[in-house]
Amino acid sequence: MQLDPNNLDQSAIYKLLTGAVIPRPIGWISSISEDGINNLAPFSFFNAVGDDPPHVMFSAARGNNTNKDTLNNVLATKQFVVNMVTEELVEKMNMTSQALHPDEDEFVHAGVTPIASEKIKPMRVKECAITFECELVHHYSLENHKFGGATIMIGRIVMMHIDDKILLENYKIDMDHYQPISRLAGAWYSRIGELFAVKRS
Repeated sequence: MQLDPNNLDQSAIYKLLTGAVIPRPIGWISSISEDGINNLAPFSFFNAVGDDPPHVMFSAARGNNTNKDTLNNVLATKQFVVNMVTEELVEKMNMTSQALHPDEDEFVHAGVTPIASEKIKPMRVKECAITFECELVHHYSLENHKFGGATIMIGRIVMMHIDDKILLENYKIDMDHYQPISRLAGAWYSRIGELFAVKRS
């Protein structure tokens, strides 16, 4: 079957795309408003995009042509934190996906601990084994959209925080103890299953 995105509604495109491009890492993005209100929300359109220098990206959908609080905050302050989600934090992460009033603090709502960053203003999630402090370097809003589109945010990592318990020699991450989770489609998530290695030829 061939499907032209121009002939599909947004719901169909979303289900096809998020069902096909899996698994996707989750960027649990913390930001702060110009009024000093903390915000915390998960984004599965997220990934690392380079290491020299290190950059990450996430994409914030604009449902009904309305910006999410995260997008407004990052555009205003030019800063955000990526908190990596592990198995023990899945339920709390899911709580922060709810649409709260901009004056409400998702750290409080989800019962996670805000901890100060070293170089930027947004708080980090203390319970996360890995967090990245980021400064916004570029953003791009998708054009020719039908339903609000999305804005891609690219940030440079200016500080990394890695729990000693998951750090091996030579700066490698211990996957057995890290236990990250990833996003599939709908309500489905995945754990890391059987691992295998393929050496480059």
